[in-house]
Formats: sequence, C-alpha cells, structure tokens
Amino acid sequence: MTQKQRSHSKLLFTPGPLNTQRAVRDAMLVDMGSRDEVFIKVVAQVRAKLLKLVDKENSAGFSVVPMQGSGTFAVESAISSLIPKHAKILVLINGAYGERIFTMAQKMGREVAAIRSSETAPISAEGLRQYLNTCPEVEFVVLVHCETTTGVINPLEEVAKVVSEAGRSLVVDAMSSFGGVEIDLNQCPVDVLIASSNKCLEGVPGLGFVIAKLDLLERSKGNCASMSLDLHDQWNGLEMAGQFRFTPPTHAILALNAALDLLENEGGVTARNLRYRANHKVLMAGMKSLGFKPVVAAKFQSPIISTFYIPEDPKFDFNEFYQLLADQGLVIYPGKLSLTECFRVGSIGDLRSVDLEILLEAMGCVLKSMGVALGGKK
Repeated sequence: MTQKQRSHSKLLFTPGPLNTQRAVRDAMLVDMGSRDEVFIKVVAQVRAKLLKLVDKENSAGFSVVPMQGSGTFAVESAISSLIPKHAKILVLINGAYGERIFTMAQKMGREVAAIRSSETAPISAEGLRQYLNTCPEVEFVVLVHCETTTGVINPLEEVAKVVSEAGRSLVVDAMSSFGGVEIDLNQCPVDVLIASSNKCLEGVPGLGFVIAKLDLLERSKGNCASMSLDLHDQWNGLEMAGQFRFTPPTHAILALNAALDLLENEGGVTARNLRYRANHKVLMAGMKSLGFKPVVAAKFQSPIISTFYIPEDPKFDFNEFYQLLADQGLVIYPGKLSLTECFRVGSIGDLRSVDLEILLEAMGCVLKSMGVALGGKK
C-alpha cells in the first residue's frame, strides 16, 4: 500500500457510483418520512437547484422531474412518456449507452432508426443534418452527451442547433456530463435533458431526473404504457402536492441536496470541471509514462472517464491487474468497447490529483510484480 495520505478507504476510479464527501454521507443518517413537510421542502429544493445548474434564471420553460431508480430508469421514463407513440425516433450512437437507448425504444415498440458512428470519435453534426434533410418523418433525436463507453464528448451545441433548425426535438442523455460540463438551456436548444444523482453531482445512486420543457410534459399524458415510469403522472403529483407517487429514495434525495450545496460551494460546474480536468491531466501523463495507450484521441476526450488499450504483453492479465489494485482499495473499470479490448479509468467523484498519483504509483508497482514490460520499462 502506498504511503501517501488519502481520505477514503477505497478510491473509486469509475463512472459511478463514486467517492462522495463526508457531508453527503452524513446527510443520509437522518430517517425521514416521505410525506413529512420537511422532506417535501427538500424535494422542492433539489428540483430548484438542479434546474438552476442549466437554467440560472429559470426562464427557459423547463421543469425537473425526479424519478426513483438508476439513470437508465429516468431515460426509459423520458423516452416512453415524452415521445408520442406514433413519433419516429432517431438515436445517434457511438457507444454502448446509445445502443441501450436504441434497444429500449425497440422494446417499447417504437419506430426507431439509428446513425451509428465510430466508438472512438464524436457524432457528426453535419452527418445528422444530411440525414434529417432526407428523413422528414423523424420527429425526435436522441443524443448521449458524454459516451461513458469511452469518454468521448459529443458536440451537444452543434447537434442541438442542427436539430432545432430542422424543426425536430432533441432528447439528451447527460448522465456522465451533468454537473461536470457546462450546459446552458437558454443558449442550447434542448427539449429534454436526463441525468442522475451519482455521477458528476457526486451524490449516491438511487435517483434519476428528467429536465423537460413544460409543453412536452403537458402534452405527454397517456403516452406511457408503464405506471411506475409515467413521467407525466410523476410530474403532476410533484406539482400538485410536492410528493412522489410511490416511495421515494429518501436518503438518496437528502444526500443529493447536500451534494448540490457542495457543488455550489466549490464554485459551481465551472470549478468542478477544472478539478476534473486537473485529475485527467495527471492521469493521462502518468498512464503515458507507464506505457499505456489511450483509445480516444485527446481532442475528443472528456475529463470524465478515459479508455486504455489492454497491453499486448502476454504477461498482462486484466483480471489480475484489476484485483491487485482492488486489494489496495483502488477500483478501476473494465472496458465496454465492441471491437477492442480495453479498460477504463474515471477522473470524477471526490477525487483530487493526489488520488490519481496514488493510483498511478500503485499501477507501476503492480505491473512490476506481474513482470509486464510497457514502453520498454519493467
């Protein structure tokens, strides 16, 4: 174990769940009834704080609808509720999470098409423009902002402009970017934005949320074939009584309320993005020094999570590498690319540059113990 000081018993270099600050964990020590007036006020505070992150003046005509469950629950709730059953959907895919949305729409029996791009490069806004020019039947376009498969950041502003100019609606899965990358709904024409509590917001798992235009929410009654995922009914219940329809994840909501205060105290999304970029800079320099090769070109790479090729050295076994790091309380992430063997390392959560240095030092020791030579080093 490295001699350097660290603040967590385990360091999670993953895209979520993540390391959380003590104040976030402390917030969950309170048991609270879901119908308590105090809790209802907390739910209202969380909704307002989330909206303020992307619509500071609350002037763009959006409402925040929290939904129990993981981020995928929120995505499925939004797709099934806000997109009319007859509307054709186009999913922009350059990774596993775009594919997940495509499969989701298929399982709903929706008419869905896809533009599939390289997993290691961003979606082409110009390619989308050409597609929409020839397919007037497409009404909704779905984009994953930061594709967690690789860490590629997709050009949200350019895509949003193309979709808006074509008179279509844009749904954005911002699961891995919300809170860590600036998004301004007053400047970027997005109709639906979806994220969760446990990534760049540095809360805990258990809550997703949908930020949707009010007119879409108002028109969505009866669209959803699921009772529990019906976003219109969830929104209506929150607007009428401030309450969830079914048991909410009270502790996760209390934790998110605390996490949002910490985000503001840190200096907001801009400051958090700078911290993540500093973490990422240390990571990339250290991985290069160790001999690991990144899958994604630097110009396409987000500071959220980074992907590296599995070394060709026959002595390198990822499962062994993973476990030897995990034995030291250092948790990385396996790869999810369809054609390339790789693994992933996250830069987000309650991490600082020193934590990345701890990981890199441990990686060097593990490689040496495995007898793996990378970049001529052993």
